[in-house]
Amino acid sequence: MGIEYRLKATDKASRARLGEIRCEHGIIPTPVFMPVGTTGAVKGIHLRDMEISLDAKIILANTYHLYLRPGTGVIASAGGLHRFSNWKRPMLTDSGGYQVFSLAHRRKITEEGVRFQSHIDGSRHLFTPESTIDIQRIIGADIIMALDECPPYPAEKSYVSRSLDLTLRWLDRCRNHFNNSPPLYGHSQSLFPIIQGGVFPDLRIRSAEAVMNCPADGYAIGGLSVGEPAAMMYEITGLLCSILPQDKARYLMGVGTPANLLECISAGIDMFDCVMPTRNGRNGMIFTRKGIMNMKNEKWKSDHSPLDEDENCFADTAYSRSFIRHLFTSGEMLGPMIASLHNIAFYFSLMAEAREHILNGDFKAWKDHMVPQLEQRI
Repeated sequence: MGIEYRLKATDKASRARLGEIRCEHGIIPTPVFMPVGTTGAVKGIHLRDMEISLDAKIILANTYHLYLRPGTGVIASAGGLHRFSNWKRPMLTDSGGYQVFSLAHRRKITEEGVRFQSHIDGSRHLFTPESTIDIQRIIGADIIMALDECPPYPAEKSYVSRSLDLTLRWLDRCRNHFNNSPPLYGHSQSLFPIIQGGVFPDLRIRSAEAVMNCPADGYAIGGLSVGEPAAMMYEITGLLCSILPQDKARYLMGVGTPANLLECISAGIDMFDCVMPTRNGRNGMIFTRKGIMNMKNEKWKSDHSPLDEDENCFADTAYSRSFIRHLFTSGEMLGPMIASLHNIAFYFSLMAEAREHILNGDFKAWKDHMVPQLEQRI
């Protein structure tokens, strides 16, 4: 068996959906935000805190980075990434394609795959649809991704069309190799195809129709949140959710801000991931339901109130704004750790509240009230 998506409720005034994803490592309530653990760990947060303090149901790891370091040999000798990292809950890996394609000056795309140079030591490597499946088999994530090309924004439609055709040919090779290579660690894995097509609705529809021709446990939407206007992202997301199967999970890759998440839940998305809560947290940016706080600002210097009285994470009431600002201005590593912990907790809290409002049937009204607050600076 792979994963199973179960739809439980829908919002009356939007396409928002409440559901759950079942896999052998656990049950994941949706909509869900997946913290990014690029190298098998979420930066600055103990996996114990991810499990106990935050109750994270699933994390994401990156194929490209794990392939380069520590390497598949180390991960295989440990019995997969779950055992290597001691993370016992569900895990998702991307194909590594986005990281490779972001190295524009270090890679060459051919029909065979992508040849690239390591950002670590300049060594040369080849990712093919088959090899990325093999790497993800060794990593052992519950949900794995097909290799795709992520076109930049902006890009000419002719280029995006050729890129899409290549991605679809690679998908056929990924599926064939996946079907002929068994999982390695006694639990099943599910392969998600990735829908591409840039910001061109007809290409997106062609991509979606092509990937739906073959069975899959879920579908990923890639190539958004790469610089296009947010309204364009919402338009493409809504279009795809209107044609994707109701009984399959929908994953929007690399998105985004708290407001982005709520708007895309409204369009019908179930799964999200993004480095924003931890990356921005390390730089002193705190997300709250009242807006965004820059903890390096002078205004917090003598503010001894709790970091965020509206949240339940222990860090939100254990530390004052003044103290956290002091940590940042002093270069103390605890500051970024607290901010990252808070931001992940806030994203989880927002998802839990979204699920509650979908169940109550008033999600859209709540979302419309929340989005302006989330985007303001305080």
